[in-house]
Amino acid sequence: MNLLVLGRGKTGSLVAEAARESGHAVTVLCSADNPNASALTAASLAPQDVVIDFTTPHAVLAHIEACVRNRKNLVVGTTGWYNEIPRIRRMVEENRTGFLYAANFSIGVNLFFDVTRTAAAALQHQYSGQIFERHHAQKKDAPSGTAATMQKIIQTVSGTELEITSFREGDVVGMHELILDSPADRIYLGHDAKSRRGFAEGAVRAAEWLADKQGFFEFKDIWREL
Repeated sequence: MNLLVLGRGKTGSLVAEAARESGHAVTVLCSADNPNASALTAASLAPQDVVIDFTTPHAVLAHIEACVRNRKNLVVGTTGWYNEIPRIRRMVEENRTGFLYAANFSIGVNLFFDVTRTAAAALQHQYSGQIFERHHAQKKDAPSGTAATMQKIIQTVSGTELEITSFREGDVVGMHELILDSPADRIYLGHDAKSRRGFAEGAVRAAEWLADKQGFFEFKDIWREL
């Protein structure tokens, strides 16, 4: 496939590397190449099979809108735009394109979401809970999209909205913890990413899955099909 990767940061660079290792032809655009999505024209997007976005919260909506308008399938790993999901879903459906997003494309994290969903039942049995997340000092958004997804899962299952405590320090790739506490015991659940490689490989596999599809998808609902 021909893949266009938006973003040349830590994760975007790894996505491009993983895609090339999987035999795909890869083009990369950084923010300097693509101010206000100006490089995402019908002509420039035509040769691409799928676009993968790992940029920043302030840039991603313009990228999404440009790709959807030009009916180009798009995988989005950037967070910070989720309040716009209903509008973007309508755009995707109206333009009959394919769109897949996630706060985290790691298979391990998506398994962790399932464990979190099961553990949330404890909050209906005299447990209290809290979410902690740690990332590298350069990460721009807080809380992380992964932590926000955990919070949403727990609220859906239990009706309880847990507090998220965020730390930004050093070169931490990504650590997420759910602590459930009761008078009788304490439960610790955690996921600690050792590298960004799992995120990158998951995003490439997501692009391969999405290439011939139309619709609005979330990775947590489709990762078992990969």
